[in-house]
Amino acid sequence: MTATVSDPRVAAAPGPRPVGQAAAPAAKPKDPHYIALRNFALSISVFNIFGYTLLGFEQAWIFPISAVLIAYTTELTLETIQAWAQRRRPRYRGRGMRGVYEFLLPAHITALAVNMLIYTNDNIGPMVFGVMMGVSGKYILQAPIAGRMRHYMNPSNLGISVTLLVFSQWVAVAQPYEFTENANTYFRIMIVIIIATAGTVLNTALTKRTALIVGWLGGFAIQAFLRHWIWHVSLFSALGVMTGVPFILFSNYMISDPGTTPSKGRAQFMFGGSVAMVYGVLMELNVVYTLFFATAIVCAARGLGWWAVHLYQKRRKQAVASSGASLRAAA
Repeated sequence: MTATVSDPRVAAAPGPRPVGQAAAPAAKPKDPHYIALRNFALSISVFNIFGYTLLGFEQAWIFPISAVLIAYTTELTLETIQAWAQRRRPRYRGRGMRGVYEFLLPAHITALAVNMLIYTNDNIGPMVFGVMMGVSGKYILQAPIAGRMRHYMNPSNLGISVTLLVFSQWVAVAQPYEFTENANTYFRIMIVIIIATAGTVLNTALTKRTALIVGWLGGFAIQAFLRHWIWHVSLFSALGVMTGVPFILFSNYMISDPGTTPSKGRAQFMFGGSVAMVYGVLMELNVVYTLFFATAIVCAARGLGWWAVHLYQKRRKQAVASSGASLRAAA
């Protein structure tokens, strides 16, 4: 007895479909937004695991676990309240556990980023405050962008910035040596290469924020040269920041947040360059934690700009409506 195997090339050949045969369902296109969030969450989770086991992270082990649980709770609570107020279904409902999982990805990223980039010694309170501030900022600080209300402050950056302001005498940013403390020379180089490569691929293929990163890196180099020529700042010190692991993490995983940055190339380039220029100004004003504060200022200015445009257009429509009503009354 012989078995007959049909040739797949014949089955796939074009031609009229037999009567009664249903068309094969079209493959559902992959959502790049979800893939980017998933890869971001996976990357930062793996980096934290390596950080606590191999690299030298000095925060307590319970901190990242607590941060994630607090972020999940805050996100679910605020979404439930907002959905009730707007009389709609919460975004995490309707697709089972998969829907909850996808909904919580941004909160997961915010929690691990805030805990990883600030150091609070053994005081868990400021870390909890930072995570809650970062997550809740998405619901409180919103602006009418492209016809709908959207948050404009980078969640992780907002949580870190406000925590550094409120608890300035208790907390500080995580020191750069923590990211490579237990690594030898070869492994230190590999850490930088791996993070830079993974971040570049992620932002080029998924988030489409290449122009933003180019504007940020180019603007950062320009402000370094300007500070060197005008204020005689050491060029080595001004440019040396770009070689550290925190700077590479910031460039690839924070400033390029797709939810709070422009989508068009020119606007992205201007956003990145603006953060770099604000960074240079803050440095000359002797402001510490400059990377975070510069990003927060530019994000806030962008949100205020959207509100200004919205109010101007609203007033203009009201003026046109009033003039039309006056003309009809006069007629």
